[in-house]
Amino acid sequence: MKKEYDADILQAFSQSYFTGILVNVGEDRYEVLHLASWMRHISKEGSYTEFLEEMLNDSIMQDYQGQLREKLDPSYIKKTLNEDELTEIDRSYYIDYKVIREEQRRWCRASVVIVDLCDDGSPNHVLVLFKDITKQKEKDMEYQRTLKEAYQLAERANQAKTTFLNNMSHDIRTPMNAIIGFTSLAATHIDEKERLKDYLSKIMTSSNHLLSLINDVLDMSRIESGKVKIEESPCSIPIVIHDLRNILQTDIKAKRLDFFIDTVDVVDENVICDKLRLNQILLNCMSNAMKYTKAGGTVGFRIIQKGHAPEGFADYDFVVKDNGIGMSEEFAEHIFEPFTREETSTVSRIPGTGLGMAITKNIVDMMGGTIKVKSELGVGSEFTISLRFKTTQQNSKRGVIKELNGFRALVADDSMDSCASVEKMLRTIGLRSEWTTSGKEAIFRAKYASQEKDPFQVYIIDWLMPDMNGIEVVRRIRMEIGDEVPIIILTAYDWADIEQEAREAGVTAFCAKPLFVSELYDVLQNASRPVKTKDKTILEVEAFKGKEILLVEDVELNREIAETILTEAGFHVNSVEDGKQAVDYMESEKGNMIDLILMDVMMPVMDGYEATQKIRQLEDKTKADIPIIAMTANAFEEDAKAAIEAGMNAHMAKPIRIESLYEIIEQYL
Repeated sequence: MKKEYDADILQAFSQSYFTGILVNVGEDRYEVLHLASWMRHISKEGSYTEFLEEMLNDSIMQDYQGQLREKLDPSYIKKTLNEDELTEIDRSYYIDYKVIREEQRRWCRASVVIVDLCDDGSPNHVLVLFKDITKQKEKDMEYQRTLKEAYQLAERANQAKTTFLNNMSHDIRTPMNAIIGFTSLAATHIDEKERLKDYLSKIMTSSNHLLSLINDVLDMSRIESGKVKIEESPCSIPIVIHDLRNILQTDIKAKRLDFFIDTVDVVDENVICDKLRLNQILLNCMSNAMKYTKAGGTVGFRIIQKGHAPEGFADYDFVVKDNGIGMSEEFAEHIFEPFTREETSTVSRIPGTGLGMAITKNIVDMMGGTIKVKSELGVGSEFTISLRFKTTQQNSKRGVIKELNGFRALVADDSMDSCASVEKMLRTIGLRSEWTTSGKEAIFRAKYASQEKDPFQVYIIDWLMPDMNGIEVVRRIRMEIGDEVPIIILTAYDWADIEQEAREAGVTAFCAKPLFVSELYDVLQNASRPVKTKDKTILEVEAFKGKEILLVEDVELNREIAETILTEAGFHVNSVEDGKQAVDYMESEKGNMIDLILMDVMMPVMDGYEATQKIRQLEDKTKADIPIIAMTANAFEEDAKAAIEAGMNAHMAKPIRIESLYEIIEQYL
């Protein structure tokens, strides 16, 4: 039988297998082409059915014998490899099975390959080949394991992402509550200009923070990949803290929290740091404390400026403490891991992502600081963030107020810490002071000092004291001392609701808690030297009047906002809707009048990058060199870089801040 075929080809083919036989399917005969050493006992030719049974009983594991017997049977071969069932590439099949050889389990593969067909289309001769595929199987199994692990990892990552997106309310609700709360208040006081201005200022502060949160969500992957950079610039710690209080005020009122901020140890108020990141880590800690503190509880925040920092630097501890639900010692060790939340019945009812503290820890690390936590279940928690900042020259500008040097001041506040803090600040400004925690005592001291001809020249009165309302204290003191002496109301609350009543009672000025020495200095200086000056708003920019701007913006609402802002500043605004229209405008005679272009980036027809490149290629050098400022919703560093590479002069991320827009425009006009 073998000599009827090309023996060399068959022999070469069989060498890749440990055993190969040529089978005459119709006659149930086989002939060995190649035989493994451990199968030497099998006859080199004979009945194929007998060969199959002998091989099955030799070393093949019982679980695989039935499948092999079925699929290597002549009748199955005829049925499967019949000409009617064949395609050009499907002229064989295989079965994988396991054997036990030398006490080892190994994978093998039996392949059946057509050699030729009978006249009726059924297989005449086939090759039955046996091969050890243990290494291949191990590779396949390893690949499957790797694939499964990758799938599980992707599933976990996807689940983490889903959890994060579903529970983002922890970080987003705080500024949203402030925006919604103050918007509602603004709507009810629409005719009260000063109050409305105050509400809008707080809405703007919260909106800016919400924007920063959205940016952090978009950059989350960048934090772990090390792509988020700390961008340092001059920063006022008082501004950061007051902005935080404005953001948190709605939640403070809603939960009736006793919330206090102590800045007694702060000497250097102006530093070089990343204001956005400092704001973010402090807000994360404070909003977290409020979130896990029951209604009516206490949340405290203290800034401690430590000594012994190198010259030109200042070391600060930012301490956030609450008497909330606390956490177990075991969980506290994992508090800074992403998506980690303590599994208790109380915590499970509070929405959150488990991401806030992980983000905070990452940012603190990038800022070169440390964050530590102390907590006791059912007692409360304390987070301490330690940071070192460069200080600025601005810290040394304020000193003694000459007009008040040596004057006496009386401080009345029910908080002894607050009294001690204000007294220390007054001393640095040049005033002698004493304090009391009682409103009634303050009235008595004012009367007594006046009678003794050693009157107080300044009064600082807390708005809310247990024994008497601060406004009533002011009214009574005015009855004793007259209208000349400045009286300042100190309050941790929004004074817009009481301003009219307070002014009528004789209040000279207001100071917001937490009080910083710079703010006290400014208020006292204004009170001692009242100077009326015309406020210069950002809209009164003389350099902008009559200047021509080409505004390129495809979104009608964005275009309307930009046109209004620019027109109010004195610009004459010319608007187009895409990059192609911008290029056409600049190529026309009208382009000669344009002083500056504000260019959106993502637009139909032609984007801002291409439009800029075409404008830079104009033959008219004046037009080609015109200042072009990019305005885009893309706020990442690579977007700013792409704008500059396209030929733009500067890049601004939407939403546009008016002050920042004017500052950039001023650089090019």
